[in-house]
Amino acid sequence: MSAETIIRALDGIYTRGAAILLRGPAGIGKSALLAEARRRAAERGVRVLTTAGARAESGLPFAGLHRLLRPLLDRVDDLPAPQRDALRTAFGMAETVATPGPFLIGLGTLGLLGAEAAGGPLLLTVEDAQWLDRPTADALAFAGRRLGPEAIVLVAAIRDGYESPLWEAGPVEVRLGGLPREAARRLLTSRFPGLPPGVRERVLDEADGNPLALLELPQALDHAAPGEEETPPARLPLTPRLQRAFGARAAELPAPTRTVLRVAALEEDCPLAPALAAAGIVDGAPRGVEHLAPAVRAELIETGDRTVRFRHPLYRAAIRQAASLAERHAAHRALAEALEGDPDRRVWHLAEAAVGPDEAVAAELAEAGRRALRRGAIGTAEAAFERAAALARDPARRGRLLLDAAAAANDRGRGGTVLRLLRETEHLELGPEEHAYRMWIEDDLPLRDTGRVRALVDEARPGDRDLALNLLMAAAARCYWGDLRDEGREVVRAADALGVACRDDRLLCVHALAAPIERAPSVLCGLRQAVPGEDPTALYSRAIAAFVVGAFDRALPLLSASVRRLREQGRVRMLAHVLPMQAWAALEVGDLGVAAAASDEASRTGRPLWQAAGRVAGAGLAALRGDRTGVERLTAEAERVALPAGATALLALVQHTRGRLELAEGRHAAAYEELRRIFEPGDPAAHAPARRHAIGDFAEAAAHSGHRDEALARLAELEQDVPQAPASWVHAQSLFAKVQLAATGDGEAAERAFRRALGEGGQATALMRARLLLTQGEWLRRRRRLIESRAPLRAARDAFDALGIGPWAERARRELRATGERSRRRERHSPVELTQQELQIVQMAAQGLSNREIAQRLYLSHRTIESHLYRVFPKLGVASRAELAGALGDHPSS
Repeated sequence: MSAETIIRALDGIYTRGAAILLRGPAGIGKSALLAEARRRAAERGVRVLTTAGARAESGLPFAGLHRLLRPLLDRVDDLPAPQRDALRTAFGMAETVATPGPFLIGLGTLGLLGAEAAGGPLLLTVEDAQWLDRPTADALAFAGRRLGPEAIVLVAAIRDGYESPLWEAGPVEVRLGGLPREAARRLLTSRFPGLPPGVRERVLDEADGNPLALLELPQALDHAAPGEEETPPARLPLTPRLQRAFGARAAELPAPTRTVLRVAALEEDCPLAPALAAAGIVDGAPRGVEHLAPAVRAELIETGDRTVRFRHPLYRAAIRQAASLAERHAAHRALAEALEGDPDRRVWHLAEAAVGPDEAVAAELAEAGRRALRRGAIGTAEAAFERAAALARDPARRGRLLLDAAAAANDRGRGGTVLRLLRETEHLELGPEEHAYRMWIEDDLPLRDTGRVRALVDEARPGDRDLALNLLMAAAARCYWGDLRDEGREVVRAADALGVACRDDRLLCVHALAAPIERAPSVLCGLRQAVPGEDPTALYSRAIAAFVVGAFDRALPLLSASVRRLREQGRVRMLAHVLPMQAWAALEVGDLGVAAAASDEASRTGRPLWQAAGRVAGAGLAALRGDRTGVERLTAEAERVALPAGATALLALVQHTRGRLELAEGRHAAAYEELRRIFEPGDPAAHAPARRHAIGDFAEAAAHSGHRDEALARLAELEQDVPQAPASWVHAQSLFAKVQLAATGDGEAAERAFRRALGEGGQATALMRARLLLTQGEWLRRRRRLIESRAPLRAARDAFDALGIGPWAERARRELRATGERSRRRERHSPVELTQQELQIVQMAAQGLSNREIAQRLYLSHRTIESHLYRVFPKLGVASRAELAGALGDHPSS
């Protein structure tokens, strides 16, 4: 409403004068608003007079008033003699013994302005009014209180935290706030389109809607962090302009207050008691809450909840940057002493105060990093290990700490940081275990590199079982995704030789990835025997194991729990692995809401290969919904990444997805051409475990396109390979394949196949059961058993409708119409279409999560979450979070 207030005042300037005071923090746009006021006045033919406060002139009486009235001084002789002499004396235009009183100065100012306004209206603008000299401010306040009858509008801008006589003019106060998150994002993107996403979000957070900061911070980063492609430095540097804007008020405060602020600026949300204690240590004199009062009055800080909290992030940054190196070191040492009872925070301040290598502090900081790892604070651990490495004297110890930091950075998905840290270890003396550790950290593409698998196996020595299991998990993952069955057997032998308990979660994962067919029974048994609880590594290992052996019903809850815990801990690398699996498992069990959200997030998370996996999952969802354009685009994007990477499993899923799209439309010949590649040895998409998952779809496509005998042979081959106790999904696929093949053969055999599949395998998933019922209904209709066919067709239609799978539901409707029954169309009640990210945010909000909790899980800013919800509430027609659950309509909850 700030611009509107000024425009209304200008529109009414001929009938009534006004005084307006713009108030806000540095850089918020007060000067821009004054410039806009001047432009609008010029358009209306209003004369503009302007002045500005200057800190250097704040002690010069009438400096600001002279700048404002200088264009009118040729009319000063028209004033009554007392006012004329007062102004001439104030401006040094005449010599007099008597000092003019403020009343005469104010009256002369008003008279001069009024005389000018009689010939045409005036706009008076005052920049930086907080630095006006006092006599000028008094004179303008005097005039401002008396502008009512004059054709004059006074607009003054004053920075937060300052007192001024202008308040006494009774002005209309306009409080300026920051830009909304989305407006700030648009401004930042328009001016700095090349900012990496992580840097952009950090700048948005630090700027907190401040336009000046949005325009200045990226310029400082360009010089401070060249080549840092992912994240900005831990502390954003300020440009000189920002330093002046945000540091000026603190520099004017009393020395004891500045000391407390300097100490508090080095500890985010610094507890009040340690801040005061540390300031007392620095100054050598006790400090109390009274020493914070000037900073509170200056609106730099708040002291609620027994903490010192800066009102804007850049106040803290400016105070920290303004301190000299000696002052910062003294403050860190004092904080370390004041935080004696908090070892983790204490050691950080000791590390910041160190001026050279310090083995004791390095050891203590490394231990703090390990504690951070145990509680899931991966980013804190990474920073602790890297700083400890900088303090360590011994090269071997430094190398191990750098590898620990690289492992944590790898866990967080920070590839550029990982490469930088690994490069720092190249000239250090690494032992055999450190070389193996490094190999595990830098493990990368291509996946079908058999030499790399053998090297990982060779380095997996029993001496360090944790490292050995990590190496073997990396080797096993290559075997699964690259379909390296022979090498997989070597991995299993090496894992078994470690002597690890058979219930170990990572051992289950190694067995599942390296030998998903041969070891499926023992993996399934292990999954039944223990529950991993909330440990993210155990959840991750078990979730992957359940997925790759085909136990999608067990895998989905494990994957969902793993996603939740990994998000909470910021473990982006593992999260990038499980999200596509969560999406695909959700597809197979028919939970399209979870599949949609997970595939969308997966396509934006982690390295390109895992983003490609997310796109394949998204294509799988599009295939079930009959979105051919979406399937073609997403599978092509995924294929471009997966083919050179040797990701055979991913290429198999691409073909499976394309085949399902054709099946949904009843195009069996086209589906066969897509699916057969999974079964043909030597094809880039040929993948042994994927054949078990695709056999049902392949059998349907083959049986209805003249390739029934081939499908029978493929099924027989798989059944020789499938263990005695396969996962429920694998068993259901086998039964589904037999139904498809029987349905094109002998009638009695088909009846038996339907009874068995619906009795034994129909419970696997709602989607599979619906497809069995559709097949049964189609088979009965083709045999002219129209009345009998209607019940399974109705059940299939209703199930597909409930799952949101339109093309399959339409197939069931067509069959029902062919029996002579009119089939209703499902009415959708969802009033809107949300984007996948909006749906994900709304689902979490409906579950009761706060904006900050949602932001932490999705690696977004809480202000971004606020912005999404701000847009979504009107879409859903709700006014509060409590209404979200009922407003989601057809969108399933995750």
